Amino acid sequence: MHRHSLRTMVLALGAVPFLSLGAGAQIAVSAQDGKAVLVDGVNSVPANPAADYVAIIDLNATPPRLVGEVPAPTSVVGPPQSVAVSADESFALVTAANKIDPADPKKLTLDDKVTVIDLQSSPPKALATQQAGKGAAGVSINRAGTLALVANRSEGTVSVFTVADKTLTAAGKVQLGDEKSGPSHVVFSPDGKTALVTRDGDSKISVLAIDGSKVEYAKRDVSAGVRPYSLEMSARGDIAIVGNIGVGGGDADTVSVIDLTAKPVRVVETVTVGQTPEGVRLSPDGKYLAVTVMNGSNKPKASPFFNDFGLVKIFSVDGTKLAYVTEAKVGHWCQGAAWSKSGATLLVECMVENELQVFGFDGKSLKPGDPIKLKASPAGLRTAQW
Repeated sequence: MHRHSLRTMVLALGAVPFLSLGAGAQIAVSAQDGKAVLVDGVNSVPANPAADYVAIIDLNATPPRLVGEVPAPTSVVGPPQSVAVSADESFALVTAANKIDPADPKKLTLDDKVTVIDLQSSPPKALATQQAGKGAAGVSINRAGTLALVANRSEGTVSVFTVADKTLTAAGKVQLGDEKSGPSHVVFSPDGKTALVTRDGDSKISVLAIDGSKVEYAKRDVSAGVRPYSLEMSARGDIAIVGNIGVGGGDADTVSVIDLTAKPVRVVETVTVGQTPEGVRLSPDGKYLAVTVMNGSNKPKASPFFNDFGLVKIFSVDGTKLAYVTEAKVGHWCQGAAWSKSGATLLVECMVENELQVFGFDGKSLKPGDPIKLKASPAGLRTAQW
């Protein structure tokens, strides 16, 4: 079987009615990977893969609702920040780190795609797909909507794109390390003059200097924990949060706080969260941090480290200090999280269940609601950053 063409994906998804977002809506974009299923702890290609696509969610609706679907290549490989939404919610970007191997439909091979999704058209649609680098993973858009960066996990680079009228134009690459250094996710500072890149291959977090469309490695690396992966920066630009996923050996892993006001920037706080913190997401007001924790739910059932559920944990944020607030059980092999603007609703995407799990949050506890069912496994999830 060959990789889905756009037409094939459209037919596979079927006719999906577009529901108007309406005034006061908040867009969340979830990327579904049809090529990945978990078979007793092993990421496997199914016999008849579902079509990759992105789902458009109105996160401010009560309850949150699915409003549209757009065919686009996606991938679970890399952090769950494989989606980026512009500050004005006019467009989104979604990356694909791998694809079905044309020579062997039972295997995957590297991909380099980044697709532009028009969120203002009715219905939303894919405008174009560009090439980033091998293993294209984490992606972010600056606040001005003029620059995008893509972390390429399998070639040690970050791709730079200028953005104008929802059109990406390649503007070079930044070399960080060799192909095993594993650049995983990249985030901009609010002023757009700096970016951070996690490198899970050699356990570094690199600082980039930005001047217009010129992006350079600042020759400054921060050390947080073993295999820094997902990454989040506060809207004020005072801290960044990084999830350190470890080596998957059943040990408790960590989340670290980077003080961006320090000169030079440095890690100032690290807390233990459990097995494999896959995703980190700050609430819009910066007061809370959600961490999706695998908790061994992605391991073989015979493993001594297997648990039949994942976790989402909430920490309060006070300056550079984190304090545990509450947690809730979630499904298996869960990926990203997204807050509503009010901070009262939290989405968590779970691969095995093919759903976005919905929670209400009152500052003290999480209350589960009805999930949003999907046609493939949700692998990436973002809202507008700013």
